[in-house]
Amino acid sequence: MKNMGLNEIREAFLNFFESKEHLRLKSFSLVPENDNSLLLINAGMAPMKAYFTGIKVPPKRRVTTCQKCIRTGDIENVGKTSRHATFFEMLGNFSFGDYFKNEVIPWAWEFITEVLEIPKDKLYVTIYLDDDEAYEIWTNKTDIDPSRIFRLGKEDNFWEIGQGPCGPSSEIHFDKGAGKVETVEEFVEAADEDKIVEFWNLVFTQYNKDENGNYNRLEHPNIDTGMGLERIATIMQEVDNIFEVDTMKSILDEVCRIACVKYVENDNNNTSIRIITDHIRSMTFMISDGILPSNEGRGYVLRRLLRRAARHGRLLGIKDVFLYKLCDKVIENFCGAYPELKEKEDYIKKVIKLEEERFAETIDSGIEILKSYIGEIKQKGKKILDGDKVFKLYDTYGFPYELTQEILQDEGMDIDEDGFNTEMQKQRERARSARKDTNYMGAEDSAVNKISSDIETKFDGYDKYELCGKVKVLIENDKFVNSIEKEGIILTDVTPFYAEMGGQVGDKGLIYNDNFKGEIFDCKKNVSGKVMHFVKVISGTVSLEDKVVLKVNEENRKNICKNHTATHMLQEVLREVLGEHVHQSGSYVDAHRLRFDFTHFSSLTEEEISKIEKSINKEIMKSYEVKTDEMTIEEAKKTGAMALFNNKYKEKVRVVSVGDFSKELCGGTHVNNSGEIGLFKIVSESGVAAGIRRIEAVTGMAVIEYMEAKDKVLKDMSNVLKCSTKDIVERLESQIVELKEKEKELTALKGKLAGSAKDDILKNVKEVKGIKVAVGVLKDVDANALRDLADEIKSKIEEGTVVLGSNNGGKVQFVAMATKNVISKGIHCGKIIKEVAKIAGGGGGGRPDMAQAGGKLPEKLQEAINKSFDIIDELVK
Repeated sequence: MKNMGLNEIREAFLNFFESKEHLRLKSFSLVPENDNSLLLINAGMAPMKAYFTGIKVPPKRRVTTCQKCIRTGDIENVGKTSRHATFFEMLGNFSFGDYFKNEVIPWAWEFITEVLEIPKDKLYVTIYLDDDEAYEIWTNKTDIDPSRIFRLGKEDNFWEIGQGPCGPSSEIHFDKGAGKVETVEEFVEAADEDKIVEFWNLVFTQYNKDENGNYNRLEHPNIDTGMGLERIATIMQEVDNIFEVDTMKSILDEVCRIACVKYVENDNNNTSIRIITDHIRSMTFMISDGILPSNEGRGYVLRRLLRRAARHGRLLGIKDVFLYKLCDKVIENFCGAYPELKEKEDYIKKVIKLEEERFAETIDSGIEILKSYIGEIKQKGKKILDGDKVFKLYDTYGFPYELTQEILQDEGMDIDEDGFNTEMQKQRERARSARKDTNYMGAEDSAVNKISSDIETKFDGYDKYELCGKVKVLIENDKFVNSIEKEGIILTDVTPFYAEMGGQVGDKGLIYNDNFKGEIFDCKKNVSGKVMHFVKVISGTVSLEDKVVLKVNEENRKNICKNHTATHMLQEVLREVLGEHVHQSGSYVDAHRLRFDFTHFSSLTEEEISKIEKSINKEIMKSYEVKTDEMTIEEAKKTGAMALFNNKYKEKVRVVSVGDFSKELCGGTHVNNSGEIGLFKIVSESGVAAGIRRIEAVTGMAVIEYMEAKDKVLKDMSNVLKCSTKDIVERLESQIVELKEKEKELTALKGKLAGSAKDDILKNVKEVKGIKVAVGVLKDVDANALRDLADEIKSKIEEGTVVLGSNNGGKVQFVAMATKNVISKGIHCGKIIKEVAKIAGGGGGGRPDMAQAGGKLPEKLQEAINKSFDIIDELVK
């Protein structure tokens, strides 16, 4: 058996299947495309579901990949066991209706025994109970000892998820120390004890399970195999667990170095070391695929992993932020297979460092909140913290459950675990309901996604606005029809209409013939890339096979082109002004505006915005020729063209160049010359997520319209202020000074009114059970003045309670204060104010010695204040 490194095994596998005429595809992004059923890619076949269902045509019928995967279902076990991980790589070879069992079984045996050179007496195979075909192939087309083949039931060797494609499987296992097993019972027992481990699963998708539970044979069966790269690496390197595999060990050693600890068997630090080692891989790959920390979806998964790793760093005694430093080891070990890690190295490290610094602040504020909860528990004489409070700390403030438990245990307290689990379950249900319902293969089961693969629409609209075509498909109310009279979807054999893609909206225009006229109000592609024209019928009826004229709205298209080319120029300028860390995170281009999301870690200053605008306008005026060249993706990279290189591109790509200024991969439509853009103006800059900024801008005539609107506002202001536009700022500043002076006078007058009210309130102090009670209703006194007045009255009465209310411009305010010496007698201002405010349609609360509240019913103010006496009477012991 060869001793092979993880990267060596990956390459050997992919090379082997390339020799079997498979197309090697790069790993798909961890972010699923057109698949609402998944948060993150969690299996090798997951990104290729559409190929298996026939919704999309695969680039080749034989494919091999090594797919990045994230699974967090067992996150609590990561670090505690030797085999659980959140990030892993899945090796796979796939057949989309090409070869089947006769080919894949001998190939699998050839790879493991001849390429990997695993001893045959260390291998076992399992097949589905009734799969005689697989048994015959294993025994006749390989030299495996038949006694090493075991038949297992549906639970172990049959793959299905509800209705749809399914089939038996055959798993290949490695003997880690069980010795020769003779019976199925012995095999299962050894597998349960991890003495025999499965490392490659060959799935034979040969049936379609219908709604009645019948298994119907597929005309074109598929092959889907999966071999965990880390798991096979443990076998090849003869180590006990995935954390001892060469690439993982390299990261683990760096964790130990930073923490100044040793990785020793049965050591208490092991769990923390393993958690950090695993999680840093997940973080690095997730961020490289465009995921950023947030409070929902996949961003929440990333944030959870990062904070969990940071928390375990603290347990190891690491006081400073450190996770971003570990990225170097991840990138060093994996950049050969995933070059995007190296390309985005600075950006990945910045995101991790920023989030870890925020978490360090969160930890401190979380501890303060937890201390206040502990104080409340002690006051009530309890020893259990409510589960909803623990969940709030965890979910809202990102405070780890384990840390809450640890701090409580130091105080001789514990967590209401059932209550916490209830809240966690509610959150899972919210997350589940937020995910759209789809079938298990992830695509909406609608007519647009059932269009025959034989239907193709040729797009010929880069330099054409009008073409004649033939109607090939008509859809109305999600059904295929022969004609449309009102509204529906039309597919033709050729079109000049650009379908929404790459951030650019679809074209608008007309479709017509002598008997029919319709408005195309949108143009999109379905999951398999079919061009769909969304049409409202203006007159007549359109039928299948009709010849039609398709005419794009030329002015609308040209405005889109201006905004799209300007977006390319904007990205180039942003990198010049802000730095090379700027990468496109998203974009939107229509006829009216452009929107560009990009990676950056602070808001742009006025100076930066001005510099960006001036630079773009300067380049626009140079009237660059905008040209498009077709080339391979590798040729495009060599030219320095910018692209979202984790995206999947066809063999030939379009490279759009704006002179020598900008060069990008792009399938969209553009101007012929940068001078056609005219002008460029940023209308807003904002943050949309941590580390993501958004610029919205306009071009051409829209800039003039924008400036005219601004000019009108200035003219209207000058008319109101009765000054010229150049004097507006000066006039406003002088009026602000005047207003501040008037406010001071008003405050002084209110103070005098409150002062005279103070004397009246003190004259009318009453006693309730030996406690002085001062109440009063005031007018036009704000919350601050009301609180100051209550404080003054409290100091005068020496032993008692003050309850005041005010109607300040229709807004009701309450305040209650008590001297320290009456609190022991039962006085609690929070309880008083809560009941008082309730009468006036409000609510509030506070401490025993001071509380505030608001109300909505000024007409109930006097009644509410008068109720104070009854409330105090009930409270006093």
